[in-house]
Amino acid sequence: MDSSGKPVLYSYFRSSCSWRVRIALALKGIAYDQEPVNLLKDGGQQFSTEFQAVNPMQQVPALKIDGILLSQSLAIIQYLEETRPNPSLLPQDLKKRAQARMISDHIVSGIQPLQNLSMLKRVGGEKKLEWAQHYITCGFQALERILQHTAGHYCIGDEVSMADLCLVPQVYNAERFKVDLTPYPTVTRINKALLELEAFQVSHPCRQPDTPAELRA
Repeated sequence: MDSSGKPVLYSYFRSSCSWRVRIALALKGIAYDQEPVNLLKDGGQQFSTEFQAVNPMQQVPALKIDGILLSQSLAIIQYLEETRPNPSLLPQDLKKRAQARMISDHIVSGIQPLQNLSMLKRVGGEKKLEWAQHYITCGFQALERILQHTAGHYCIGDEVSMADLCLVPQVYNAERFKVDLTPYPTVTRINKALLELEAFQVSHPCRQPDTPAELRA
């Protein structure tokens, strides 16, 4: 917490993991302050001694809230869900709840880590784009099939869930890496519907305090 008692989110405008948490905070109406961490500047501010004290994994997001410091986007979102349950981000029906967690994990563990900044740095050079496209495409092929069984208006029926908070930032990444989304009509339809919601708009990378002027909405 800062001196005003507000939670503090350590975030980078274009980080999909940070965006998930920004959506959750917006949906739940939680006012917070942002402490931007530029993943590119100065060789990556996440590697600074100051930030390592916040998150030893040297990743965003991290959230200071209720006297504790949390990292890992799904752990943060589930803490917000358990301490501030309205509006709910997990379905009441236990089977649907499991499906929301399954889709979230599919994206958070199965797609995003394979195309994140640290991985692409290791891949290096001209192969970066091809590498990112390959893993996002593999993930989206599976995701499209899963969503054909679970989706209504959104990922799980007609209520926004944790799965949706993971989907939208991943589609944004797919677009950044020039992935052809034509084969994934369910993914693109849900993404379009979610981007019409205020919480997804105010949390968007083009509307953050650290968004560069040329990328602002």
